[in-house]
Amino acid sequence: MAQHQLDSLDKKILKMIAEDARVPFLEVARECNVSGAAIHQRIQKLTNLGVIKGSQFIIDPEKIGYETCAYVGLYLKDPGTFDVVVEELKKIPEVVECHYTTGGYDLFIKIYARNNHDLLNLIHDKLQPLGLARSETIVAFNAAIHRQLPIQEF
Repeated sequence: MAQHQLDSLDKKILKMIAEDARVPFLEVARECNVSGAAIHQRIQKLTNLGVIKGSQFIIDPEKIGYETCAYVGLYLKDPGTFDVVVEELKKIPEVVECHYTTGGYDLFIKIYARNNHDLLNLIHDKLQPLGLARSETIVAFNAAIHRQLPIQEF
């Protein structure tokens, strides 16, 4: 993966918009002592480089009825089916992350369920048919730390 050299203005912009994606560009411009057009250009450049991957509202899953968060390590019967399994996982809306990992798991996913019974059904009805040899599930009680990687001077 390519690493991009960020100058001090890029870092200041990233720090501000990472803290509040809704901060007006003119406020960022004032804080950075540059024009609003310069901020637009920098953000467009950072987006084109893939440094910024969009902005979004973060919805609390628990507030919309998803009380159980779990991490599931998947062991595939045939590891050659990675791509097919990932495409099928994309079709399961409760799967919010999927990672290729080192170690024993073939894939490691994060999944939300309405409750423990719903989690059991998701594993049994949606995950097992994907060709799993087995799976290991870890239920998360609460996220003690949840943050973005900070923008720091190097």
